[in-house]
Amino acid sequence: MREDARYWIALSFVNGLGDVLIKNLYSAFRSAEDVFKASAKKLARVDGISEKMALAIKGFDEWDRVGEEIEKIKKSGFGFLPLNDPHYPEHLLQIYNPPSYLLMKGTLLPRDRVSIAIVGSRIPDRYGRIVTETLSGELAALGVTIVSGMARGIDSIAQEEALKRGGRTIAVLGSGIDVVYPPENKKLYRDISGNGAVLSEFLMGTPPIAQNFPRRNRIISGISLGVVVVQASDKSGSLISASFALDQNKEVFAVPGNVDRKLSRGTNWLIKKGARLVETVDDILNEIEVLRALKGDVSPELFENVLSALPDRERTVYSVLGSDPMHVDEIIKLTGLETSNVLSLLLSLELNGYIAQHPGKLFRRRL
Repeated sequence: MREDARYWIALSFVNGLGDVLIKNLYSAFRSAEDVFKASAKKLARVDGISEKMALAIKGFDEWDRVGEEIEKIKKSGFGFLPLNDPHYPEHLLQIYNPPSYLLMKGTLLPRDRVSIAIVGSRIPDRYGRIVTETLSGELAALGVTIVSGMARGIDSIAQEEALKRGGRTIAVLGSGIDVVYPPENKKLYRDISGNGAVLSEFLMGTPPIAQNFPRRNRIISGISLGVVVVQASDKSGSLISASFALDQNKEVFAVPGNVDRKLSRGTNWLIKKGARLVETVDDILNEIEVLRALKGDVSPELFENVLSALPDRERTVYSVLGSDPMHVDEIIKLTGLETSNVLSLLLSLELNGYIAQHPGKLFRRRL
């Protein structure tokens, strides 16, 4: 476990110090440990930190409680991801109030940056189930990571379908990372952690109380490039996820429904307010540039951005690929690299979500 974990947990225990202020402190000091080492005078210079709050940080004395929490995490084997961890979700880091740390069961990969949230009613009808299975399955098959809350109904259906299609999925809990809710989703919890990640910002043992779910929803939207609402009443918590997505400058999508059905009121209202109407997966892909790339519609700017982010040898391999599948022998010929090196680089690019492999040793760009 990270050596600085105790300082991140301690910050979360300081009364009145929420996610926004912790982010401000991290931006100022670049280290949770240095926050506690700083003088009250320096702390009070940070945006939002009053003299009273600075003194509260300096006077923090609950280190035994911090130690107990760390021992629980260590014994459980859960991952600990604070704001400065390289595996902390990149998109989540950009929101106004990202959680100061996340507990994780499973793994996060670079390819999970290409993710879409699918949320909706806990009691969907047959139409909602079919639409969810179709959208989630087709997105997962394209390499898009599906994000949801592992709740009954649309959430679980979306995540189960992603796994069935061999895709990855991320579940964000409204409880402690060790509290499976609903309890019938224990198998789904295990399956997600084996091919994706389960995340929580709450202390271990935290029950799934109502006030936790709006906080959970900001993470669901924050991780994702956009949020798809499949079915929702006019009081559905899914509308909270959509609202957070708008606040975070993310795309909001909604599946239209029968005007006579209560389950359609929320989604139809979102469409009236400007959400993108979704009938097929192309309606989602066409609205987000990085997703358009999955169809082979890549702008020169996006291509150059991907190239600049890759190490030299991976860049060499990636640059010869296009949207049409290319045989590995042709890739070896064009790059001039050894066969073993090309195979290793192709595997790395595929695992990180940059390329896709097709039967017959054929490869194409995903991004």
